Amino acid sequence: MFKDGPEYQERLVRPFVPPPITLKQLHDAVPKHLLLKDPLRSTGYVLRDVFFCVLFFAFGASIERLVAGSFGGLIPLSQPWQFALARTTLWLMYWWWQGIAFASFFCIAHELGHGTLYHSRWVNDILGFVLDTFVLAPYFAWKVSHNAHHKAINSIERDENYVPHLRSHYNLPRKERASTADYAEVLEETPLYTMIRLFVMQAMGWWLYLTCNKLGSKMYPKGTNHFSPYSALFKKEQRMSIVISDIGLIGMMSLLYVFARSYGWKALVMYYVVPYMFELMITFLHHSDPTIPHYRKEAWSFLRGAAATVDRPTLGWIGRFFFHNVAHDHVAHHFFSHVPFYNQPAITEAIKGVLGEHYNYDSTNTFYALYRSFTECVFIEEEGSIVFYKNKYGIASRELAKGAVDMTKLAGRDQETQDDLSEPDSS
Repeated sequence: MFKDGPEYQERLVRPFVPPPITLKQLHDAVPKHLLLKDPLRSTGYVLRDVFFCVLFFAFGASIERLVAGSFGGLIPLSQPWQFALARTTLWLMYWWWQGIAFASFFCIAHELGHGTLYHSRWVNDILGFVLDTFVLAPYFAWKVSHNAHHKAINSIERDENYVPHLRSHYNLPRKERASTADYAEVLEETPLYTMIRLFVMQAMGWWLYLTCNKLGSKMYPKGTNHFSPYSALFKKEQRMSIVISDIGLIGMMSLLYVFARSYGWKALVMYYVVPYMFELMITFLHHSDPTIPHYRKEAWSFLRGAAATVDRPTLGWIGRFFFHNVAHDHVAHHFFSHVPFYNQPAITEAIKGVLGEHYNYDSTNTFYALYRSFTECVFIEEEGSIVFYKNKYGIASRELAKGAVDMTKLAGRDQETQDDLSEPDSS
């Protein structure tokens, strides 16, 4: 269970060369009917997410009654420890499944932010705003920065989130002079401290990114955040939508406050806050992987950046069902972000043959992959047009093939050619 998947192991031993294909080859491989939206089907998925969230709330509201009544007499409870065990088990079940439901709201709002479910921008935005606001996500602000992320995916200079720290961030000596002791002095930590940091990232990383641009693009000034309409993230014409996002969050927090005053703060924590904390931040694993490259501007292209992500069977059927393929088909999503998520599995199959060995999949257990990426993806070097994460010992897990960039250019696949979607000139 806690070991590297065979696909990951294969990438480790294969020196990296940028994909020698073109964006047009990928687009030509995808049947055109997969690019179409089905508003009725989209509505079904939205209603399904709402149904399960309401269902789980109803389950949570029945827990105390079920325990007090010994599950209608089906499971006799007589000792205090039996009541405590039953109550704890049911609340853990509720927190897990409601956290999954909250994550489903975020995932389908992400699709609505891309405009993939309905032909009307108003319908996409209204539904996305309502669903994101319910889980305290600033819909319009996130929409702006996330769409910018898609345009500059895995560009060290221009990507919007999960931008790697540089060697200089840790004040490490240059790699030619750095010793094992240098790395140990700065980066060595106990396993317990590592787990604490991992927990903090999962529980608070989202809000640290929103409020102070933690692990966001380094091109923005200090104080950049997702809540100020005058933030460097936004253009002048986007400011009103940021205000609307803020008003939505204030409104939702006001409703939560009214709920707490009516039913008690404990009820708020049990029904909303704990499942909210359980909500999985699966986005970290999409682009943070020891075998996946990051590009500087002289080597970056849209195709190279979009291919530098990983498909993962996150939580198995649960992730497929509730997270709307966001992890299972993330490669296809980056190449075709305008396409509904329910068509992405077929698109994944269509582009696998074109990508060949450059299609990245990892069957590694999700939780182990999270720990592996968190501990192995520490920093990147200050120089190099294509770089890989290094760990706390200053070692990269994967090598760049000698002359990799030149080999791609010699094959007639420079950045401009790779991203060109126009038909070749037949004259």
